[in-house]
Amino acid sequence: MDSFWDLLWYTIIVFAFVAYLLVFFLILTDLFRDHTVSGLGKAVWVIALILIPFFSALLYLIVRGQDMAIRAREAQLAARHATDQYIRQAAGRSAVDQIADAKALHESGAITTVEFEQLQTRALEQDTPGRGEMPSR
Repeated sequence: MDSFWDLLWYTIIVFAFVAYLLVFFLILTDLFRDHTVSGLGKAVWVIALILIPFFSALLYLIVRGQDMAIRAREAQLAARHATDQYIRQAAGRSAVDQIADAKALHESGAITTVEFEQLQTRALEQDTPGRGEMPSR
């Protein structure tokens, strides 16, 4: 690099290449996430992205950009829903739920009053943090 302008030009070229790679992988992700496009259509888009990269990427964003945003949002909502389900499953049941179930069993006669009180005590002990532990928030 002989001058400042060479360095500036090199920086612009590297930036453009990295930006294209990001767009390329974003388009590929969207293309294979979309179930409405046939295999042949996907192959044509991939070949176009490789042979005429900037034009085909711009064309894809113009033609399919709106649907691309919708699919990305749906994927994000599905991921959030799966995470929420996992958290609910991992957290277990609350003390209130356990006591309500024990009360229903007691009222139906399936357990005695002593067993109900034991279950109630155990549920409350599990819900209350022990000594030296910080309460979870």
